[in-house]
Amino acid sequence: MDNDTENDWKSLKTMNQVYRKIIDKIDVGVHVIDEKGKTIIYNPKMMHIEAMDRQDVLDKYLLDVFMFSANESSTLVLALQKGIETSNVKQTYFNNKGKEITTINNSFPIIENGTIKGAVEISNDVTKLERLIRDNMNRKGNTRFTFNSIIGKSAAIQEVIENTKRSTRTSSSVLIVGETGTGKEVFAQSIHNGSHRSSAPFISQNCAALPDNLIESLLFGTKRGAFTGAMERPGLFEQAEGGTLLLDEINSLSMNLQAKLLRVLQEKTIRRIGDTEDKTIDVRIIATMNEDPIEAIANARMRKDLYYRLGVVTLFIPPLRERKKDISLLVESFISKYNDLFQMDVKGVDAQVFESFQAYDWPGNVRELEHIIEGAMNLMMSEDIIDYTHLPFQYRNKSPFQKDRHSIESNQLTIQHSNQIIPLKEQMEKAEKIYIQQVLNENKNNISKSAQMLGLSRQSLQYRLRKFEIQT
Repeated sequence: MDNDTENDWKSLKTMNQVYRKIIDKIDVGVHVIDEKGKTIIYNPKMMHIEAMDRQDVLDKYLLDVFMFSANESSTLVLALQKGIETSNVKQTYFNNKGKEITTINNSFPIIENGTIKGAVEISNDVTKLERLIRDNMNRKGNTRFTFNSIIGKSAAIQEVIENTKRSTRTSSSVLIVGETGTGKEVFAQSIHNGSHRSSAPFISQNCAALPDNLIESLLFGTKRGAFTGAMERPGLFEQAEGGTLLLDEINSLSMNLQAKLLRVLQEKTIRRIGDTEDKTIDVRIIATMNEDPIEAIANARMRKDLYYRLGVVTLFIPPLRERKKDISLLVESFISKYNDLFQMDVKGVDAQVFESFQAYDWPGNVRELEHIIEGAMNLMMSEDIIDYTHLPFQYRNKSPFQKDRHSIESNQLTIQHSNQIIPLKEQMEKAEKIYIQQVLNENKNNISKSAQMLGLSRQSLQYRLRKFEIQT
């Protein structure tokens, strides 16, 4: 072999390696078939888009692996069979496990001396985007929650779900009682969407958000000239005609407004502010409150007669601390939700995180758990498992699990005898050194993770390591 031939061969080999590297690393899917329709190139991005393994696709006929609906053809097959070139065409199809995939494709034939030798498809994944759009289109009116949105298999939550489903059959008033963050509006929307009123309006108003005079005009509407600047305007009761009106935090209304609300419930009529005529209404009232209604009545925050009228159906939503068996399902659901929103592929939480979740009291309930998962996923880079260092600092700081892990041995810090008293600054530095060493040991001397857990910059932690002569 002469030098020129050898150099050409080396150059060809090098270029082949370069092309393979590019195909493996680019952030688009590449799928190439030969003249018989068998796959010859299938890059990692395409594997990820289609949730397939390379060995399931390579050297196999395209139509033996993937399924297309009767009214849709493969753009890659069209390029091979008819020489049709397509650009930015959306295509939905199914992999060999029946999973739906939606891509935007650029497909073109490989032509040599006028003969089609194969075809190439370059794809971008829009499966998640399509799913989000479809979910939004399927929402009824301005509500998005149904009974399928309620996550939990524990006996406590299942009992409430069953009672809630029964309440969809009538138009009786419903009172939903639960701590902040338990998901009271999810239940309220589920009742509306499960009832015959589902096609009518669902309107929600937080009664604690506005002062009494504004809430009154907002609920009942106004007559032109009733007061300076008053316009002819329907209130929320009229706007919700035929549907459902959710009054959140009903116990924050003044006693005067509670009396007017009681009249509406009894008479099924409302009167706009400044008007002299009553209007008949057909609206289902759902009210929520975040405290025990008996306690609210005892402390003059709720009228007893309004409670009895509202609470024809009363639902008590259990706090998360009473349904900890549901934490794993909730975590899985929230990770899936934010994987879609953030275009991530997080698999779950590690055992240490799950243990801390089980030990925690959850004062913010399900909402707090969701915010912690969202916050953790914002701190992740290439990892696919949420570990303790990803959890928001405010959670780690108050978690009982954290306190157990980082408790400082009392014999190291407490004063044993009156003659052992040392200056405060020296004692504080001693405690700081011990704490930093514990965090470093836990993170196997990883400076970046330890700094993140301590809420310090990397430079600040390194300064303390030098100051306290801590070896890593």
